[in-house]
Amino acid sequence: MKAKKKFPILRSVLATALLALAAGGVLGQSHAAGGTVISNTAKYTYSDPAGNSHSNQSNTVTVTIAVVSGIVITPDGATAPSLVPNEKATLPFTMTNTGNTSMPFTFPVNGAGETTTGPVTILRAVIDLNNNGVIDPGEPDILTNAATVNSAAVAQGSSIKVLVEVQANAAATPGTYTTKLGDSASDDVVDDGSAGGVKTSDATAVNGIHEAVGSYTGAIVKDSQLQLTAIVPAGPISPGSTIPYTVQSCNPADRPVTAMTLPGAPAGANSSVFIVAPIPQFTQLTAGQSFPVGTLYSADPLTTAPTMATWATTQPALTSITRLAFPVGNSLAAGACSANIPFTVTLLPSAPAGNSIVFIADTFGTSGLGNLITDQSGDATPNKGNGNGSSVPLGGTAGTGVPQITAVVITAGVLNGTSGHADATGPTGTNDDFTNKSSTTGLSGVAPGENTTAPATVIFTNTLQNSGNGNDKFVLTTPTVPAGFTVEISLDSGTTWTTVSGGSSVTTATLAPAAAMNYQVRVTAPAGIPAVAGYDTVIKATSVTDPTLSNNTIDRLYTGYLKLVKTAVVANTTGLGGPTDAVPGAQITYQITYTNIAVSGGTNSVTLNVTNIVITENGNAAPNNWGNTTDHVAASATDTNGGTITGDTTGSSVLTDTVPTLAPGQSGTFAFKRKIKQ
Repeated sequence: MKAKKKFPILRSVLATALLALAAGGVLGQSHAAGGTVISNTAKYTYSDPAGNSHSNQSNTVTVTIAVVSGIVITPDGATAPSLVPNEKATLPFTMTNTGNTSMPFTFPVNGAGETTTGPVTILRAVIDLNNNGVIDPGEPDILTNAATVNSAAVAQGSSIKVLVEVQANAAATPGTYTTKLGDSASDDVVDDGSAGGVKTSDATAVNGIHEAVGSYTGAIVKDSQLQLTAIVPAGPISPGSTIPYTVQSCNPADRPVTAMTLPGAPAGANSSVFIVAPIPQFTQLTAGQSFPVGTLYSADPLTTAPTMATWATTQPALTSITRLAFPVGNSLAAGACSANIPFTVTLLPSAPAGNSIVFIADTFGTSGLGNLITDQSGDATPNKGNGNGSSVPLGGTAGTGVPQITAVVITAGVLNGTSGHADATGPTGTNDDFTNKSSTTGLSGVAPGENTTAPATVIFTNTLQNSGNGNDKFVLTTPTVPAGFTVEISLDSGTTWTTVSGGSSVTTATLAPAAAMNYQVRVTAPAGIPAVAGYDTVIKATSVTDPTLSNNTIDRLYTGYLKLVKTAVVANTTGLGGPTDAVPGAQITYQITYTNIAVSGGTNSVTLNVTNIVITENGNAAPNNWGNTTDHVAASATDTNGGTITGDTTGSSVLTDTVPTLAPGQSGTFAFKRKIKQ
């Protein structure tokens, strides 16, 4: 009996010891309270090529300390299968329990948790019990369920699969569709009580019930497309000279194009995917050329549609040929292009000087649905054309296509560019060359995404040159002006200014061939516009001799051009909560991405480098409070551009990163780690 009395005493001692251990190991520790918001804002300075000093600050990131977990649904924005009308696809979603306890997931009634946008319909949605990716009989229906459906309990860190079957509508047109499981804005957020919430089920969790969302986005495509490209020389060209053309047909879709039938062509030669090329007005087919086997010829007027014309396999007299039909095969595979087909015409002596030769071709085929499809050269849109395949009179157009023009005579020319470089080029040519300048006004303490606090004025110098072969004047206008901006132009080195931002213009004095002049542009930006952004003013110079000839240059004003974007990522390995829960002992990685947003490219365009960048992270400077809520992880700071970092030591709450220079378009990241206090 004495021995039995010892066991209660032993149990009491053990219980007391365990309570003491718990008190000393966990409860006795001081830690940041759940719900504490850890705030972090970085400040930085830098210099521009003009020697101006800039100061600014990053966005503010916050981390809320919690001792909770929840639910994640993936994928998020994954690419779904492309669908043609009536096609079906089964989309798998993975639901993961990121909490610290086993619990079921809950699905709302009547399929409210499965939604779609775009021309698609949800047919079925189930919990994939056997995880085989196939909707099997008997699997829990979450689309037509009259009552809430709970899954089986899902263990911590484990997942279940949900399958959602969608079908493109019969009348679906090219575009996109998005299918979602859940209706929250992101994963693992507090349930907002909406009808479409897919969520956890245990309301006793310290953070309550959480919900999540997953999504797919896919394309609705046509099963066949045609796109015709015509390569046309720029000229000038004289009567008696030859004009080389090249045509090519492509199928940029996901379904093959098959042959069509030209009713007016001989049997055996009338079935193919065709390119129909006209012989332009004031030209005739050049003698001695070889064409692809099966090429057809027509002598019908160009006012007759190709599908109504009469075609022959034997080449008639050159003077009577009005069109060629090139066969490119019985089919054109998805993503494939025909060979380039060249041919040459000769400009006749009757061609009037100073006008243009217009060339527009068509391609024809059959879609997978059996419909005739056609595309016209001169635009970038597939299956767009009137099917006439016709050259039209000088200065005219054909259907909705954009004519491609070979100039016969050019008597004027204009170049409008950067200071000292009228022929400057930008990323794509002489119409997007640019001069970049940055203002420092109204930017102090303004973060990216916020607005400037004062107006700013910047003066640009541009150079204009007469590149024609005769005397000419030029009209300066501003076809593009940012909203609220005032733009003025001076032709006399800034003595007098003319406001042109309201639609007015200025005209230069006469310039001799090859002569150049400088002019100034004064751009005034209003207060209250987004900071750290570029604003383009396009200056257009138009020839008075030939108003169809013009050239643009861009004067770009930046309201600061070094952009900082901060993010915070939590890594939790404490065993308490989920892997991204901001619990005491978890680590926060702060990352600052700094980018020179200035545009670059081309030749002799003027861009902006950044120099002397200094990024300061002060954890105790308001609104920051991460200095007293977290501890620094020594030797964790990095900079992808090799910047010089100070303060990367134990006990530090102030870090600086110094980067000597940053080229236009270049980015870097400054990162460091902090541990939430325990």
